[in-house]
Amino acid sequence: MARNKFPVEILTPEGKVFDDEVEMVSTRTSVGSIGILANHAPLMAMLEPTELRLYKSDSDIVRLAQGEGYMQVVDNSALILVEEALEPEKLDRSNLESRLQQAREGLEQAEEGSEEARRYERDVHRYQTFLEIAGSGSGG
Repeated sequence: MARNKFPVEILTPEGKVFDDEVEMVSTRTSVGSIGILANHAPLMAMLEPTELRLYKSDSDIVRLAQGEGYMQVVDNSALILVEEALEPEKLDRSNLESRLQQAREGLEQAEEGSEEARRYERDVHRYQTFLEIAGSGSGG
């Protein structure tokens, strides 16, 4: 089913990752999953790590491992600013497992309730999510 398209731009600290028109954006905010279609009401949302899906059409879907960040929807366009946005096949499982272990160790040593502990909790969540995406990406 063809839908109206709208421009989406994805930026990370390393630069532009995506800049094209899509029919739908599917992502996860701090309050749950969300799908954005053309002409969506203005929105500002905090994003959680997830598999970001950009539907160019029903059969052409761009998938990215999305880190924490923000999404702004205004004037029939979406801007996504995230720490990381990586293609699932570019995720290095052994590197992610190592980083996850380091984050878990850091969390154990951090003072409970501290900003350092919150940072390690975010890292643990991100690496666990990316490992799930890497695992599902290899199967199809």
